[in-house]
Amino acid sequence: MDACCSAPPPPKDTSSAYRRVLWVALVVNAAMFAVEAIAGMAAGSVSLQADALDFFGDAANYALSLSVLSMALIWRARAALVKGVSMGLFGVWVLGAAAYNVMAGATPSAITMGAIGFLALIANVGVAVMLYRFREGDANMRSVWLCSRNDAIGNAAVMVAALGVFGTGTLWPDIAVAAVMAGLALSAAVETVRAAVQELKTGVAAPQDAHGHAHDHG
Repeated sequence: MDACCSAPPPPKDTSSAYRRVLWVALVVNAAMFAVEAIAGMAAGSVSLQADALDFFGDAANYALSLSVLSMALIWRARAALVKGVSMGLFGVWVLGAAAYNVMAGATPSAITMGAIGFLALIANVGVAVMLYRFREGDANMRSVWLCSRNDAIGNAAVMVAALGVFGTGTLWPDIAVAAVMAGLALSAAVETVRAAVQELKTGVAAPQDAHGHAHDHG
């Protein structure tokens, strides 16, 4: 029988609902990645480019979550660990891009930033609302919620940056928001990796069969 220390997948009804939400989130994030990537390069905005990369990472993470949703805890924890590391890498990339833009000194287009930021905010708030009921699950489910929450905050921040760029005529509001987004990504990465490592320790403590399910031989 399954060991108590190996948490089962979500109940079938919850799993089905969660799977549908993940598919919607996957499509929304993939579409917004394309929109923001083009707009970010056209506007010369590092915060928009960072948000586009975040959309891409989230789409990949939703696909990964869908692939392990019905698997044992240890596999879901491994998926969460991968996502945690990816969030950390995203944070480091944003800091590097911000530093590059400071050296380049180009002022981004405030109008494009504001318009695309508002569109992205609507998309991410919708996804966050759908995922809210699943925020207290395992490390994998929590990581999905954290990604969605951070995205909505980041989009609101991009709009604030657009107002700042418009009002000051400088790139510094864009740089400041990019730094905040990097901080959110790094914070979420630490939380996700910590939870995933704890669940991996729990899973490894129990014998595993060929499919990754823990068994209690006692």
